[in-house]
Amino acid sequence: MRYIPSARNAPRRVSTRKSCKPTGVCDVIDAARYCAVKLSQEKMKNTLLASSFATLAVSASFAQSTIKIGEINSYKAQPAFLEPYKKGWELAQDEINKAGGIPNMGGKKLETIFRDDNANPGDAVRVAEELVAREKVALISGTFLSNIGLAVGDFAKQRKVLFIASEPLSDKVTWGNGNAYTYRLRASTYMQTTMLVPEAAKLNKKRWGIVYPNYEYGQSAAASFKKLLIAAQPAGGVEFIEQAAPLGKIDAGAVAQALLDAKVDAIFNVTFGADLQKFVREGNTRNLFKDRPVVSLLSGEPEYLDTLKDETPTGWLVTGYPWEQINTPEHKAFREAYLAKYKDHPRLGSVVGYATMKSIAAMLKKSGSTDTAKMQTAMKNLVVDSPFGKITWRAQDNQSTMGAYVGRLAQKDGKGVMTDWRYIDGKDVQPTDEEVKRLRPQ
Repeated sequence: MRYIPSARNAPRRVSTRKSCKPTGVCDVIDAARYCAVKLSQEKMKNTLLASSFATLAVSASFAQSTIKIGEINSYKAQPAFLEPYKKGWELAQDEINKAGGIPNMGGKKLETIFRDDNANPGDAVRVAEELVAREKVALISGTFLSNIGLAVGDFAKQRKVLFIASEPLSDKVTWGNGNAYTYRLRASTYMQTTMLVPEAAKLNKKRWGIVYPNYEYGQSAAASFKKLLIAAQPAGGVEFIEQAAPLGKIDAGAVAQALLDAKVDAIFNVTFGADLQKFVREGNTRNLFKDRPVVSLLSGEPEYLDTLKDETPTGWLVTGYPWEQINTPEHKAFREAYLAKYKDHPRLGSVVGYATMKSIAAMLKKSGSTDTAKMQTAMKNLVVDSPFGKITWRAQDNQSTMGAYVGRLAQKDGKGVMTDWRYIDGKDVQPTDEEVKRLRPQ
């Protein structure tokens, strides 16, 4: 609307809107043009609205048809373990979804939102909050480093969110800092050390050098080894010479030389990844391992043997994963499926990722709901088929009974392998229920 003066200089309101009712030939033409434009505009508007509503409907439908899982891990910092981990996870998820998803939840499919924690506890908690608040995930999972696992476990407790910790090994995850919302798949440092100590005690060595990364996992493993070895070898006593190195920044030459200077009789090693490779190289160069037995956590895992290759020390007593030699029906099926999908052999990370996802699916099938309280109930004594056989998620401490393989390191065709290995079930190396009650907060 605008105003123009009248003949009498009085303001008169004149409409600029053209009417669709013609009064003359020109008006007919103008009105026709105007109405055509308006109709075209209205049609376009309606089309866009319909399209938007359709998109929203599809998005909503998809969101409603999936169960979101938030997966947090140090993918960039620990690729040797976590790239295979993600592949194992996705293999399991594909199998579950192709088999019909979660049947008692309308066949909903599983959807994983992967996030990197930058190997930093603060970043991990921030990412966990984003996944819960923004992405509306049903639960969170993952973590590799123990300090991050503990931080996310505390977050889960505070926010009352289910957390399935796959890899962090510190005993505190399910015991000292355990809570009703945090569950852990892998055998803890106590459990894996318990697998090794009987053979270590048979060596009857007095002066033990302990090499470990100086953060939660390494500290926990060193403490468990000392406690268990003292109990297993009381006669004559035991001495410990500790070499704690910053994670990922070990001065391997200095550590090896310090152990030589201390004249240790045996070594307990807890390093992994690049730190392990450096320690092995410097130890080989200085003949540290010559006529000196070594007991080592994790060193038989292919993640690390693949890197060590012909530098692999022989004779070490280790926990690990002889993937090419395990021919149980459940492991053979897993190995063949993994090889078919990725044209590469599985690592231990592959097994951990696969078993974590399978556990989550089994829990959801049991709970029939993403309500946290119902999922917690479903986790209690949950039995799951894994590549290592059946595992149980214990109700008393939220710890699974997944075990580990124990054997000796050797070389074959220029590569590191495990020999003389055997599987030790996790249920056989866990503390008693009475001990769990003492260790775990009430």
